[in-house]
Amino acid sequence: MVIDPPVILAPMAGITNSAYRELCTGFGAPLCISEMVTAGTLLTGNAEAKRIVSFGSQESPRSVQLYGVDPKMMEKAAKLLVEEYRVDHIDLNFGCPMRKVTSKGGGAAIPAHPRLLGNLIGAAVRGAEMGANGGESVPVTVKMRLGITDDIPTFLEAGRVSEAEGAAAVTLHTRFADQLYSPPVHWNALGDLASRLQIPVIGNGDVYEAADALRMMRDTSAAGVMVGRACLGRPWLFRDLASVFEGEEVPRPPCLGEVIEIASMHVEALVAHFDGDQLQALRNMRKMVSLYLYGFDSAAALQSKWLSCTSLLDWEAAVVEGSFDPTEEFSNAGLRHPRLKGGGLPTKQRVALPDQWLAFRDDEDLPMFGADFAVEG
Repeated sequence: MVIDPPVILAPMAGITNSAYRELCTGFGAPLCISEMVTAGTLLTGNAEAKRIVSFGSQESPRSVQLYGVDPKMMEKAAKLLVEEYRVDHIDLNFGCPMRKVTSKGGGAAIPAHPRLLGNLIGAAVRGAEMGANGGESVPVTVKMRLGITDDIPTFLEAGRVSEAEGAAAVTLHTRFADQLYSPPVHWNALGDLASRLQIPVIGNGDVYEAADALRMMRDTSAAGVMVGRACLGRPWLFRDLASVFEGEEVPRPPCLGEVIEIASMHVEALVAHFDGDQLQALRNMRKMVSLYLYGFDSAAALQSKWLSCTSLLDWEAAVVEGSFDPTEEFSNAGLRHPRLKGGGLPTKQRVALPDQWLAFRDDEDLPMFGADFAVEG
């Protein structure tokens, strides 16, 4: 699989559904990964899991992030994704830092057990090959963090294991799990990892502007970049990235009137994603409204009205009222504004782990029951 430009939309819970992927693809994102789906719920036919792995009729390539802690289930789930859902790419989640995941031995906790990690990656690679049924191989990639804490780094060993088990590439989120999304990022680790592997290393963490992507790749030997929170409410960031990779200047940011049009396209796509359920679509959109309108002084009344909408008619009526200046220019303050998570002073959380998880790191036993049925997204 060739990704050109070398830019990927990161999987994000509640965000990278088919609607937002469609929008980002329209602005030039060449690869957009779905929300995380767990192997257990996918195999049981859970309705929400099916929605997560739904794709637009024209969506290509089809990319899914898969989470699991049981190699047998991972193999079956990968096979199902390729065989039935016709995915073109599977990304494995070994970087989630959330308590509900790590406390059961999943996500960012798994690389601390390299034998289990290898079994999971190898199983997914085999499953993808089986699902292809002799056709073109579907690449399996790995997303991970630097480690649990700076005293418990795992990324170098996890990268070695990923390559040995057949992963096509690894993405390194340049934070430790105990940082969640707070500063600082450690881009220097990308170069360290890339120098030890033959497979591509993708960098992730604080790519706010197109220039950041070029700097990351230049300074670290990263083969590409994964963009997450920075594009929330700014899907045109992918247009900017495409421009700089072509050696062109970054285009003018959209004015408020143009941003309103983009946000309206987003909400209409969400209605389609939720099978015509306007209220569910608008509820999903609420977390995005302030991100689209951040920094626009004349948009306060519109934001208030959009947040209280219960139908598309309400949404459109708020726009028609025109209580804003459509020519207002995008504020530079919005470029590096933390979106949903992160920012502020460096903070750390205690990473919840199963009892004795770090005492037996060569253990390949499975985590506790229920870890393979984590909440989707």
